[in-house]
Order: sequence, then structure tokens, then C-alpha cells
Amino acid sequence: MDRLTKTLGWLSLLYAPAFLAGALLHAGVRLGPLSTPPVPPAVVVETLCGLAMLAAGYGVLTGRPWAREGVAYAHAGTLAGVLLGIVATALVPGSDTPLTSWYHSVMAAALALGLGVVLYSSRARR
Repeated sequence: MDRLTKTLGWLSLLYAPAFLAGALLHAGVRLGPLSTPPVPPAVVVETLCGLAMLAAGYGVLTGRPWAREGVAYAHAGTLAGVLLGIVATALVPGSDTPLTSWYHSVMAAALALGLGVVLYSSRARR
């Protein structure tokens, strides 16, 4: 497995807790100074994104045969979830806080970059 894919595996494991913490926040759990109003659909999306990132990181770092495809699908699916979150906060007045705006922006950029890297590395491998 190449170095870029391994790096994406580690980053996936880094992203996973951020999504799972987002799920807790959207469930109404206060995490230190952070809190958001409960948003049940966001809990589902954030949980699925966190689990996808965990699975991708596990696959890459343990050398599973599906690892390269898994990290690509996890990044693509999670990016779709983040973009859905951006659209949802834009459509619901008052739901776009500085925290959610910053979080969605950073995660969208990181996931798009990661997806680009994995697609580039798979093409360069041929």
C-alpha cells in the first residue's frame, strides 16, 4: 500500500471521532463548551460518516484487499453527507452557527482533498 493511502487511513481515523462527536452534539449532548440544538437526522448522518471513516482507516491500516476502494467510498460518501449538512443548514433559518459553518467547511475541504488524493493515487498506480 502506498504512502498516500496509508496517510488517508490515518486521517480517516482522525476524522471519525470528529463525526461521532458531531453525532453526540446533534443528539443534544453537551461536550464541554460546545452544544447544538438536537437534530435527529444529523445524528444518523454523522454516525454513518464516523463509522465509514473508522472502517476505511481500519481497512487501510490492516492491509485489507478492499482498503483502497473502501477509503475512496468512505471519503465520497462522507463528503456527500457533509454537503447535505451544508444544504440543510442553509435551508433552515437560524441553524447555521459559526461552529457548524466552520466544521462543515473544514471537513468538506479535507474530504474533497482526500478523495482527490485517493483517486489520483489509484490512477497513477496503473
